[in-house]
Amino acid sequence: MLHRRTFVSASAAIAAATIALPRVFAQQAKLEKTKVSIAVGGKAAFYYLPLTISEQLGYFKAEGLDVEISDFAGGARALQAVVGGSADVCSGAYEHTINLQAKNQFFQAFVLQGRAPQIAVGVSTKNMAGYTGIQDLKGKKIGVSAPGSSTNMVANLVLSRGGLKASDVSFIGVGVAAGALTALRSGQIDAISNTDPVMTMLEQKGDVKIISDTRTLKGTQQVFGGTMPAACLYASSDFVQKNPNTCQALANAIVHGLKWLQTAGPGDIIKTVPETYLLGDRALYLASFDKVRESIATDGLVPTDGPKTALTAISSFDTSVKADKIDLAKTYTNDFARRAKDRFKA
Repeated sequence: MLHRRTFVSASAAIAAATIALPRVFAQQAKLEKTKVSIAVGGKAAFYYLPLTISEQLGYFKAEGLDVEISDFAGGARALQAVVGGSADVCSGAYEHTINLQAKNQFFQAFVLQGRAPQIAVGVSTKNMAGYTGIQDLKGKKIGVSAPGSSTNMVANLVLSRGGLKASDVSFIGVGVAAGALTALRSGQIDAISNTDPVMTMLEQKGDVKIISDTRTLKGTQQVFGGTMPAACLYASSDFVQKNPNTCQALANAIVHGLKWLQTAGPGDIIKTVPETYLLGDRALYLASFDKVRESIATDGLVPTDGPKTALTAISSFDTSVKADKIDLAKTYTNDFARRAKDRFKA
């Protein structure tokens, strides 16, 4: 028979354990996969800063994940890795989920990193000194991170608004780092559609004249006519369904990074990102960060009106994407990000 004091102590311990259980399980649900491969196209770009922050600060490890990140020349290459099965998850542009569904391949975004594309289009002040309008780009070479990537998508949209088709120009893959700077400055390309820090560096040195800009929320609204979800983590719908705890852990890590970014100062960023990301110019790197800061997602949630904006934009120039045939509800879920937001108070 239990003594009264022992019984009371045991009851209190059980009660305390019961209270603690939901929190423990919420944070430590058994992961279906602990080793996860993520493909990304141009990791050094601010477009993917939340991924880099979450990696560098150990937030993936804190969630019990062993994440291997493979960096490709552009988002289209990273996408191929995931579709081909050599990577589990893609850190890429949301609109890829729409393009894939148009090909009857179902992929789902489950945490947002960027709420604006952060892509600017500029013409070379050397090769196109007399530029007057979009029509001047006919027959020209336009540098993009990689053909088929979001930089290519934005360039296509800008061309279509000016009455040109993608076939009226030549797209050249130049990456999102030093190679892009070299391609423009050496005259290999006549115009460029790229992310920061590359575009700010070219702009501040007078190498390009910006003709379209989605690095700010206002600029994105002007170009797309609405909110445009950008970088996210997405995977096949099958992967998301089979690995909900793993996806939750990935979303937790990214939202934790987004929370850190909300209050991080320039010095914090410099100390956290790899030195090579600065492209040899700390001051310009930080000037670029100031420019795109507001376009970084705050809580990982895909805005409800964003997918419609993306679909409208893509279907306006890509005839293979039929707006009435796309089920936007299948291209993303906010379930994981919502739980992560609650947990980290993002």
